[in-house]
Amino acid sequence: MLLLLIIIALILLIVWELWICEGAHLGRRVVVWLYDLAATRYDGIKHFDADWERQFLGEPLEKLLSDLPRPRLLDLGAGTARTFRALDKVSRIPNPEAGLHPPDKRLLVGVEPSGAMMELGRKKVGLGHEWVQGLAVPLPIAPASFDLAVCLEVLEFTPHPKRTIAEIVRILRPGGWALLTNRIGWQAPLIFGRTVSRQRYPDYLRELGFEAVEVFPWQVDYDIAWARKPWT
Repeated sequence: MLLLLIIIALILLIVWELWICEGAHLGRRVVVWLYDLAATRYDGIKHFDADWERQFLGEPLEKLLSDLPRPRLLDLGAGTARTFRALDKVSRIPNPEAGLHPPDKRLLVGVEPSGAMMELGRKKVGLGHEWVQGLAVPLPIAPASFDLAVCLEVLEFTPHPKRTIAEIVRILRPGGWALLTNRIGWQAPLIFGRTVSRQRYPDYLRELGFEAVEVFPWQVDYDIAWARKPWT
């Protein structure tokens, strides 16, 4: 009986770490390896809806970018180019009043540690986007280089979420914006040491260097936050 209980406990532990935590507590190499393995199935697992992504991700980002003369966007944990595809959906909708920038007037850079995910993302969006295979800490990006940083469904799987956010603050220009997600729901507390309660999240971002923080419901497992780097 004791042996059976031990086996069950080990199975539950493996399911918890690999399914819920996606290897977060086993180190970044394990996380990257798991994403390499799941790359071809990732979009199917996530069930992304193109119209939903365009409306609730692409359009808000495009609205912000369209106010800048030469916008520079960094997507941290770009994966299979979710953010870029959402933006592409908006830019392909004819609208003479949208103020959209031609590809050579904007810089869109994706940082992704998984080579397999990055290659899929590159194929899905084609030319006009730059890719860097690298980690969140340290980001291989110069300080104050970008107007907007996006980090979706990533922070809870990094070894040090606070240091990841600090890197995002570092690479943003003064007055630049970040779009970040926060894991919620029943699974969030099980990702030990990587998540923050939705009640505390606004103060958490302010403590790490942001201002003008606004948090909104996003998906079943995530809230989403807009936050600005101070001008001074």
